[in-house]
Amino acid sequence: MKINVKAFSLTAALLWGFGLLFITWWLMLFEGASGNITMIGRIYRGFNISLTGSLIGFVWGFIDGLIGGAVFAWLYNFISSRMNSGRQA
Repeated sequence: MKINVKAFSLTAALLWGFGLLFITWWLMLFEGASGNITMIGRIYRGFNISLTGSLIGFVWGFIDGLIGGAVFAWLYNFISSRMNSGRQA
C-alpha cells in the first residue's frame, strides 16, 4: 500500500503547526505571555510565548511538518516497494 505523499505531508504540516499554536495559546492562557525564548524557540527563530511568537511558531511548524511528512511518506513508499518487489521475485 502506498501513501499519498502530498496528502500525508499536508496533514503532518497542519497537525504540527496547529499543535504548536494550540500549546502556545494554552500556556498563555494559564501563565500569561512571557516573551521568553523557549527550547523550541532556539530551533524555530522568532518563536516565543506571545501572540506574535505563536504565529511565527505556526509557520515554522507548518514548514517543518510539511518537510518531515514528505520525507516520511516518501521513505515509507520506497521501503514498502522494495520489500514487496523482493517477495514477488
